[in-house]
Amino acid sequence: MYLKSSFLLVVLALCLSSCKTQNIDTPSVKLVKNKLPEFSWDTMPLYMHVRKSTTFTKKEIKYLSKFPLITFEKTTGNKTFGSTEKGTIKAAKAVKRINPNAKILYYKNVVINWGGYNEDEIFLYEQPEALLVNAKGKKAVMPNGKTGFFDISEDYVRKYWLNHVKKVTENPFIDGVFLDANIKVLVPGFFNSRIGEEKQKAIEKGYLAMMSDLESQLGDDNLLIANILRVRPEFKDSGREYLKFFDGSYLEGFEHKSFGMTYEDYLAQGIEAVQKSAREGKVIAMSLGIGKGLKGVEEGIDDVRKKVSINKDFTKRLDYLLAIFLVCAEKYSYVYPHDGYGIEKSAVWLKTFPQYEKPLGKPLGFAKREGYIYTRKFEHVDVWLDIKNKTSKLNYK
Repeated sequence: MYLKSSFLLVVLALCLSSCKTQNIDTPSVKLVKNKLPEFSWDTMPLYMHVRKSTTFTKKEIKYLSKFPLITFEKTTGNKTFGSTEKGTIKAAKAVKRINPNAKILYYKNVVINWGGYNEDEIFLYEQPEALLVNAKGKKAVMPNGKTGFFDISEDYVRKYWLNHVKKVTENPFIDGVFLDANIKVLVPGFFNSRIGEEKQKAIEKGYLAMMSDLESQLGDDNLLIANILRVRPEFKDSGREYLKFFDGSYLEGFEHKSFGMTYEDYLAQGIEAVQKSAREGKVIAMSLGIGKGLKGVEEGIDDVRKKVSINKDFTKRLDYLLAIFLVCAEKYSYVYPHDGYGIEKSAVWLKTFPQYEKPLGKPLGFAKREGYIYTRKFEHVDVWLDIKNKTSKLNYK
C-alpha cells in the first residue's frame, strides 16, 4: 500500500510539473493565434479594405464589425491619433470590442515610404541614407514627385522593416499584415527607370530575403496577405510563384486589361490563377470596382471612380462582379465590390445590398468553362457568367 501511494504521489508530481510547463501564462509557451478568418457559405463572404484619417464613428465601427476580414489602409486614424500605427490599433480595438473574431490586417508597404508612420519618420531622421537614390544621388520618387522608397537591398533597412512589423503585430488587436507594392519590386521596369538595372536587381533580391524572413518569423501566428496575384508577362504563373511566402492574395485591377490582351483573355487568365490558388487553400481578398461600365466613371488600378449611381446599371454591374467572384471562390475567399478605399466620397460605404443577404450555400463543384462562359452551382444559386459580353445571371433557387 505504501509503495502504491508513493507511486501515485510521484505520478501526481510529474503531472503537476507537466501541467505547469503547459500553462498559457508561462512565457516559454508560444501562443499561436487561429490566424485564418471566419468563413461561411451562408451568404456572400465579404472583405473590407478601408482608410479614414480621422477616428471612425460608432456607426462605422458597428458596420465594420460585420466583416470577417478587414484591412485598415495607410493613413488610418493618423490625423486623430498621430500615426497610422496608433490609428490602426485604435480602430482594430474598437472593432474587436464588438466582434472579437474579426481578423484585422495592418497595412505596410514593402518598399514605398508612405507618410503617416511615426516609426518610419524617426528611423529616417536618424538614417536618411535608408532612402533609395538614383545614380546622380537624387532621391528616387513615386509618380507624385515626392514619395520615396526604402532601400531594402540593405540589411539594416530590412531589419528595421521587420522589427516594425513585429512590434505592431504583437498587439493583441492586430491579426496580421497586408503587404503592398510587391509587384513594383518584382516587375523590373518600375525601378529600372528610377535607379537602374543593377540596383533594381539588388532591391528584388532584398525583397525576397525580407519576405522569407517575414514568413519564418511571423507566419506561424499572423495572417500574411500580399497584393501579389496579377496577370503580367513578367510573371511565370500570374504571381502564384511568390505565394509560398504568404497565406493568400489580395486582388486589384482584376479587369485592367493590358499587354495587348483582350479584356476576356486577360480576365480568363486571372480567374484561372485565382481558382488554382483558392483550391490550394490560399486566402483570397478580391476587390472589384463597381463603377466600371457606368456613365461618367474613371477607372484606375485601385478602382477609384468619379461617380457611382445606385440604379439598374449598378445592380447589373454588381451581379456581374459577384459572378466573377463566385466562379473563383473556395473556402477563405472574400469579395469587396467598391468605389475606392477612402470612405469620404464612397457611394457604398455603410451600405449593404440584397445580393449580400440572399442565401448562397456551399458550392456543388468547381466552375465549368466553355470558351468565355463559366457556370457553377451552389446550394441556393446557379451562376452563369459570360466575360466576353460582360453579362451574368445569378439564378436563386
